[in-house]
Amino acid sequence: MVHEPAQDSIDLVHWRQRALLFEQEVAKAAIGQTRTIRMLTIAVFARGHVLLEGDVGVGKTLMLRAVARAIGGAYSRVEGTIDLMPADLIYHTYLNEEGRPRVEPGPLLSHGQDISVFFFNEINRARPQVHSLLLRLMAERAVNAFNRDIPLPNVQVFADRNQIEKEETFELPAAARDRFFMEVPVQAPDDRQLRRELIFNPRYHDVDALIQEVTEGVLDHAALNAVAVQIQASIQTSMALQDYVVALWEAIRYPAGAGIEIAGVDSARLVKGGASPRGMAVLVRAARILAWLEGRDMVLPEDVRDVFYETIGHRIFLNPIYEPRRDTIVPELCRQVFSTVAVP
Repeated sequence: MVHEPAQDSIDLVHWRQRALLFEQEVAKAAIGQTRTIRMLTIAVFARGHVLLEGDVGVGKTLMLRAVARAIGGAYSRVEGTIDLMPADLIYHTYLNEEGRPRVEPGPLLSHGQDISVFFFNEINRARPQVHSLLLRLMAERAVNAFNRDIPLPNVQVFADRNQIEKEETFELPAAARDRFFMEVPVQAPDDRQLRRELIFNPRYHDVDALIQEVTEGVLDHAALNAVAVQIQASIQTSMALQDYVVALWEAIRYPAGAGIEIAGVDSARLVKGGASPRGMAVLVRAARILAWLEGRDMVLPEDVRDVFYETIGHRIFLNPIYEPRRDTIVPELCRQVFSTVAVP
């Protein structure tokens, strides 16, 4: 049984110090990823699931291993493959030394309720049936196994997607993408000296040794749910800020009505769906965490803008004729929304 601290016993000043220390520890392994680490920290304290986007070899798995070590609790990982089935996440069967069949918990259940981070590598290689199981896990933090519902109250799902290969892959449906609190891009550092370090410094070649440098259990994973609730209740939003967020929502959903024009795009036909009430609520949750990390008790417009793309970008569903250009159209749409909607 997991016992969460009482709300009135939570010291948010102390927890902010722990959050900043968490970022410092993860940065020991994830060099040059300051913004990405900040986005992951926001997701951790908002209790939201994260889909990582990036090329092969930029350190996504390394970063998540560092995050899991600093959070504490148990870490489990599964590789997406075309033959992976939902049951493979729940249990596995084998013959023991006596030749008798055995059933043991799979990667989701092997650590019981102590699991804090579940990493799904190359999620788009898995079948839609697996996506469906993952949807329930992300929505309810529970799975059905052995004829009963098994709660996993502290689990946070991280996944990444293979962006290079298209054979034997299954694109995530809109409902699955919407369940991810954030889609966070991960890129190699721009700084030339950092690139040199990653290539030539042997310290960054031994991943296991690098992970050992991260202090274990900087956060109390079993308390994070209660802390997240307290942060949301403590950080305020003014009426002007609320009006601003609603105006952003209207502009992103109906760009033609906001006077937004993008070269080669019919604004009236651009957005097919998305940016739902749930998505905008996620935006506000993330902005509150960012304000708290910055030591404020009030959300500012720049907080909203700073987390907008990671929380809303993947929730904007374009007309199919524009989807192949998503990587350029959606960022441009967000930029134009910011320049169009007046800041309070």
